[in-house]
Amino acid sequence: MKQNNRRQLLALPMGLWAYLFVGISLLYVVGLSFLSTGEGFSVSGPIGVHNYARLKETQYISSLLLSLRLAALTTLICAVVGYPFAYFISKTSPKTRTWLLILLIAPFWTNALIRIYGWKILFYANGPINTALKSLGIIQRPLKLLYTELSVLIGMVYGMLPFFVLPVYSSVERIDWSMVEASRDLGANPFKAFLTVTVPMTASGLMAGVVLTFIPSVGLFFISDLLGGSNTMLWGNLIQNELLKSHDMPFAATLSVILLVMTAIVLIIYRKKGGEAENMAF
Repeated sequence: MKQNNRRQLLALPMGLWAYLFVGISLLYVVGLSFLSTGEGFSVSGPIGVHNYARLKETQYISSLLLSLRLAALTTLICAVVGYPFAYFISKTSPKTRTWLLILLIAPFWTNALIRIYGWKILFYANGPINTALKSLGIIQRPLKLLYTELSVLIGMVYGMLPFFVLPVYSSVERIDWSMVEASRDLGANPFKAFLTVTVPMTASGLMAGVVLTFIPSVGLFFISDLLGGSNTMLWGNLIQNELLKSHDMPFAATLSVILLVMTAIVLIIYRKKGGEAENMAF
């Protein structure tokens, strides 16, 4: 009983922080979505669902589908690239593993905007990529790399890859390798042992990587702003435009509520399936 009280006391600061700065903020955004815009950034009545009715317009549906598609592609590419890399890190020597993890985490020490600006410079018509291709005689005219969906996708994969690799690496680190060896002794080839033993045992880390990659990707706006311009209008860009340019806070809140609902759905699925994967691993 005393131990439970001690745990509750230790959790109290975090609980207060969550209720005050997360819970109340979310309630404010939800309530704001039912109001109407006033002068400047002010809001007024009447209260209703008129903001949600606007979501059936083609531009908002197209933007949502584009955001989901790019987020799904980002997650898929991160999985294809990140899972083998995380597996490789776990199999290296402790010294090499330390350096690889440092190289993976090092970009976080630099502002994200600066790093994305670096990609923007690379994608310029007279940037290093086009200059090198022209020097080699591969192309005659500069390729249109900037302000395309491809450039946005590359930027998103670059930004999200560490969020996928780290939880998968943590999961691979905890594998009971004797079970993999047992499957090999029973006749499974390396590829089959990997698919039937290693992957299921790392399913919890894999799902955590998917969640940590997919959810932020849906709401990103600065990457599409810098690399996609007006040609790539994601859901996060709509929220930014409605809030800063149109001064329509209620509709910006409505768009945010939709994003919150999608996030909640993904987290509910993760909590259900992630728990099952954790039980399967152990």
